[in-house]
Amino acid sequence: MAERTDVDLMLAFQKGDESAFSALIERHRNTVVNLAYRYVGNRQDAEDLAQEIFIKVYRARDRYQPAAKFTTWLYRVAVNASLNEVRNRKHRPTFRAASLHAAPDGEAALPVVEDVDSASPLEALEQSELHREVRRAVDALPERQRLALLLNKFHGLSYEELAETFELSVQAVKSLLTRARQNVRRMIEPHLNPNAAPAPGQKESA
Repeated sequence: MAERTDVDLMLAFQKGDESAFSALIERHRNTVVNLAYRYVGNRQDAEDLAQEIFIKVYRARDRYQPAAKFTTWLYRVAVNASLNEVRNRKHRPTFRAASLHAAPDGEAALPVVEDVDSASPLEALEQSELHREVRRAVDALPERQRLALLLNKFHGLSYEELAETFELSVQAVKSLLTRARQNVRRMIEPHLNPNAAPAPGQKESA
């Protein structure tokens, strides 16, 4: 018997099959925890946020439409919950341990550096100081830019999936990611080229 798809499980859950919801949690829990971890930067906070996300999924089950890919719908719920969590905090969270290090379940690190400046010398990318500056730069991005970059680079969401997740047009998503990459590049440029003059202007907002 073929394994039930996410859509099958969600439709069964809508009809009252609680075991289908448990199967969805088991299937996607690590993904949601890792996403939350990369945004809040703390394992316990990530676990708590993931639990909140699945509670929101439980409560919003009737709003799910099978025309939408379940994971995209789940990411949308997770994005909104993550952004709300950040806005509700008194201090801006960081994810220094999450940006370029292993995920809590041992997954590969987020490859932000190679996409930020593909023309940079490989030797420079391997310098620990540059890695620290990239972590600081990504941490300093506006909320939506940071999360869009994480979803695109670590979770592999396409422009179309990001557009559905953020409820934006594909062109707006491309612009969002472009601004994120430009901001990171601008902030690490002095470490790639120490003799370059500081770039004028302030950090762009989302």
